[in-house]
Amino acid sequence: MSASTFSVEHAAPDTWRTGRDITMPQQATALRYPSLTTTVPKEFVHRASVAEVMLTDWARLDEQHFTVTAQWPRLHCFFATIDGYHDPLLVAETIRQAGLLLAHAEFDVPLDHKFLMWDLSVDIDAEQLLIGGAPASVVIDITCSDIKWRGRNISGLHFDAVIRRDGQQVATAGATFTCLAPAVYRRLRTPRIGDGVAPIPLTSPIAPQDVARLSPTDVVLSPLPAPDSWQLRVDTRHPVLFDHPVDHVPGMVLLEAARQAAIAYLGRDCLPVGLTSEFTRYAELDEPCLVEVCSLPRDEQGRERVLVTGRQEGEVVFSSTLTAAPATA
Repeated sequence: MSASTFSVEHAAPDTWRTGRDITMPQQATALRYPSLTTTVPKEFVHRASVAEVMLTDWARLDEQHFTVTAQWPRLHCFFATIDGYHDPLLVAETIRQAGLLLAHAEFDVPLDHKFLMWDLSVDIDAEQLLIGGAPASVVIDITCSDIKWRGRNISGLHFDAVIRRDGQQVATAGATFTCLAPAVYRRLRTPRIGDGVAPIPLTSPIAPQDVARLSPTDVVLSPLPAPDSWQLRVDTRHPVLFDHPVDHVPGMVLLEAARQAAIAYLGRDCLPVGLTSEFTRYAELDEPCLVEVCSLPRDEQGRERVLVTGRQEGEVVFSSTLTAAPATA
């Protein structure tokens, strides 16, 4: 499972809403700025850095349907552009953030609760990821289902999403998560939480060019003698992948490992236009994680597909089926 264990130091303001009613000086209230855009509170999406917040607003349509807006930068320090396309993992991160936002802002999950992501999938139209002359503004239509309740609080849900850009469908996506009260999480994770567990020593990266990276600090795989196998490289100092302290390897690190393993296996940079991942256990910081890749039959469009699996102590931690756009895309 992929868990989000963000700790809130300062509560997000209750009044954060478009059109919120805040007393202001008379001169200021005479001014109206209907088109201004800002990001949602970073606490709602479990980010410590405001720069890593992709979402800009949201609205409830009914009890199960919502609209979320987001903006993708033309250049990001980690989610790199790929031959003029926005990084597909930026789509996955946006979906992750959207689920957390709605859980907190619309289903009243307290900010100190912990989230377990069980699965995440995206299916992308590559041409809609082309980078234009400005950041990409997208609208995400979300339908929630299989909502589970524990008393008056939700304990989990599944949601499906359709992402559009300028009215054109960019991607479809889905994810499932559960949420836990702090006391429940402490019982579940003891003794993994706190200062009792130290990450394994940082291992050497494989060559950045082998996984379409420019810097070795962005490589999440380390070499192993076995073919098509690597050790997960866990650098808890990375400012994006480890945006805040956690007691496990974040799900986005595992997705990046799947992408890099696919690139190394295929022998070329690729645009992942399909990604279906399941998270079955916590990826622990203090245990080596073996990352393996193998081929799958091509899809109905003839695109290459690979299966990436992560294991710790022989147990599957995560698996990802990745579909790569043709080399000529």
